[in-house]
Amino acid sequence: MAVLVAYDGSAPARKAVEHAFETFPDEEIILLRVVEAAEGSTGAGIELLKDMFREREKKISEGFGDEVSNIISTDDVEFRTETAVGQPARAVVAFAEENDEVEHVIIGSHGRDGVSRVLLGSVAETIVRRSPVPVTVVR
Repeated sequence: MAVLVAYDGSAPARKAVEHAFETFPDEEIILLRVVEAAEGSTGAGIELLKDMFREREKKISEGFGDEVSNIISTDDVEFRTETAVGQPARAVVAFAEENDEVEHVIIGSHGRDGVSRVLLGSVAETIVRRSPVPVTVVR
């Protein structure tokens, strides 16, 4: 069994990571960070955007493990990090659907501050409604 944790760097996401390691210490923990892709891109700009997102994904991936290691209080936990490009709710659900070892998803109740916080709260709701496996929402 593996537990998928959606991680965006926000305080609720950090709490979700902590919850995953406390609740599922003997399971494989997969931390997924989604690089958001803007919708509405068309034509020749699509290839340019793909390159930009690949570069952004690479940059985020490089520091992701260290960032998560700072959240976890012990050194003896194992986890793997993954990144995806796309709309956050769709990417998390798709990852859970495409990876048979994922049997549980843990997410923060909302994401970053301000306007995106409201929008990312809807991400949690969408994941809860569409996930093929049980979901825990951490506040």
